[in-house]
Amino acid sequence: MIQRTAVRIEAHNPDNERATWQTLLARSVTRPETLLQRLGLDSRLLSDGAHTGHAAFPVRVPEPWLARIRYGDPADPLLRQVLPLADEGEPRPGFVSDPLQEADATATPGLIRKYRSRALLMVTGQCAINCRYCFRRHFPYEDHRLTPTQREDVISTLTASPEINEVILSGGDPLAVNDRLLAQWASALSSVPSLTRLRIHSRLPVVIPQRVDDALVGWIEQSRLDVVMVVHINHPAEIDDDVRTAMNRLKSAGVTLLNQSVILQGVNDHPDTLQALSEALFAAGILPYYLHAFDPVAGAHHFDVSDDRARAMVRELQARLPGYLVPRLVRELPGRPGKTLLDVGME
Repeated sequence: MIQRTAVRIEAHNPDNERATWQTLLARSVTRPETLLQRLGLDSRLLSDGAHTGHAAFPVRVPEPWLARIRYGDPADPLLRQVLPLADEGEPRPGFVSDPLQEADATATPGLIRKYRSRALLMVTGQCAINCRYCFRRHFPYEDHRLTPTQREDVISTLTASPEINEVILSGGDPLAVNDRLLAQWASALSSVPSLTRLRIHSRLPVVIPQRVDDALVGWIEQSRLDVVMVVHINHPAEIDDDVRTAMNRLKSAGVTLLNQSVILQGVNDHPDTLQALSEALFAAGILPYYLHAFDPVAGAHHFDVSDDRARAMVRELQARLPGYLVPRLVRELPGRPGKTLLDVGME
């Protein structure tokens, strides 16, 4: 359910509004004890398993996201996405460190080719927020750090692959990189004749809306490539006035805005929540794109929702919403030439 009536931390903190995105990123809460203290919650929520989870995949919560969490509510859906729980220390059969087998799809350091016409460029391993369900929480980012020579190798590989017409900037979060380097990447990618689109997968304009600044908009507007940004929003409470302002600015720069969500137990596993999310996305200028079935990553089994439940929720959305507001329910399976659509049984 999506009622949110509890007292919350003041979302429009003047200090946050004046700070640069880099400052806000540096101020992120990085200890689970601090996170609970800031929200008026009992530190006994942190068991040994939770500490094990934090040690393996450290907490990172930026201030603008923290401001949207309901104060004093341990079940808040935004808190659940970032707080390590005891479940993380419990191994489960079938939940593995590389559920999508991306290690087998590396074409050259930093460049992953899982699909014929698209290539995924790992720009950075850094994120603005560490989501506990992340399918790359165990990813060996240190093996994908690119030297200047390797960046040239990426461009050479793309130039020699005319079937690729789209590059996806990923990570980590590519917008955690400074705009000088991103502008250099955009310029280099624009030199590849076969490329027509640049897709950016990012959570940063949601968790730190101040990331959408003059520098970011500047290099986007200068690129010859059509820019598509796929943001990641799981719950309608993630969208506030600052996020809507950021999305409007991206749209004004000519960016096509899409959203992908993950179906998560205790976060958005109810048709009312998913309906409200689709409506809130559209009001912010974003089209629902994908609803991902949960990837079985080790340490996150407590978020898992069965495919049958997910199908039932999407069928309910089809009955409530126009087709363009119903995200496609998909699962990514290793070795497939694209996402696998899960048949929900009605249209």
